Amino acid sequence: MTFLAVVLRGLLRRPLRTGFTLAGISIGIAAVVALVGMSRGFQKGWQLGLKARGTDIVVNNRVGGLTPKPFDASIRDRIARLPHIAATCNILVEVTSVESSDLMILSAREWGSFCWNNLELVSGRMPRDAMEEAVVLGQTAADVLKKKIGDPIQIETKELKVVGIVKGGAIVEDGSVILALPLLQGILGSPNQINAIDIRMTPSTTEREIREVTQQIEQQVPEVRAVTLSEHLSHSEGFRMVEAMSWGTSLLAVLVGVLGVMNTMLMTVFERTHEICILLAVGWTRGRIMRMILYEAAMLGLLGGAIGVILGAIGVQILGATPAIRGLLKPDLSIALLGMAVLIAVAVGIVSGLYPAWRSSRLNPSQALQAG
Repeated sequence: MTFLAVVLRGLLRRPLRTGFTLAGISIGIAAVVALVGMSRGFQKGWQLGLKARGTDIVVNNRVGGLTPKPFDASIRDRIARLPHIAATCNILVEVTSVESSDLMILSAREWGSFCWNNLELVSGRMPRDAMEEAVVLGQTAADVLKKKIGDPIQIETKELKVVGIVKGGAIVEDGSVILALPLLQGILGSPNQINAIDIRMTPSTTEREIREVTQQIEQQVPEVRAVTLSEHLSHSEGFRMVEAMSWGTSLLAVLVGVLGVMNTMLMTVFERTHEICILLAVGWTRGRIMRMILYEAAMLGLLGGAIGVILGAIGVQILGATPAIRGLLKPDLSIALLGMAVLIAVAVGIVSGLYPAWRSSRLNPSQALQAG
């Protein structure tokens, strides 16, 4: 009998117990894939939305939080004349419930700014001016809210009219209710308040010059943070919190898998004391016994990881299609994430098998006679 056959036979001795162990690992890995995939998709969607608008620098409040804190719109006037800045756009973004949707992005933009330029009309028209009580919907938002041109839409206590359906070039744009800045400021009772300034640089500006401008902005207005598009997510308290919660929840699920594998391998060692002692008596080294147990644990991790990746990928697609999440993000299931999830599962198996492997190597061949 080959070494691999011995390993496989060990796993198949108690198929029901092995199945439950695989289920525990699979659920943990599925949680990693689903939660981290959703978190990364959320971040990637926001970054693509900024890129679609042609934003090079994002300015927001230095005070952290899950959502950007509002600040006075007059700050834009203090930085707009800095060198290399071609255009600015004051923005107020809220994620809130709108009619039948529990989570919807309200994106209020300064009228006439470059932040409207990426919106391609699918049907209808754009608002006539900043004070028209009208909105345009991204095509995903229109689908989620079941709205068409001419329909009313209730935002907080204000009823507005849908005048256009647009395509924005990114899932966040397509999933937004887009309106002029003064309208949302009035609805929220926050005149002159914004929570971001998008800045577009002149075409010839280098990366080094962009970074210099961010430093100049923070020197002139110490209460705000200015970051480049590539740095925006890593400096966002909200995105960091979402990512931390995703990993924290995932690791708790993985810990359950660790305990399950360790219990299974310990039970295997106890039940196979006679067999292990005979293998030691016929010449197997203690190192080889340890490798046998570790291989079994690693194989459990590998199989559980593969099943978990499949379950997580299916689960995240189902979640992404639900009305509550649709339009907010597109899950990011990269090969790197799936591969990392499988490696985590294998590592879980190996770590869980260390103590059982060490315990099995401490057995004495003479115990075979007592067990017999």
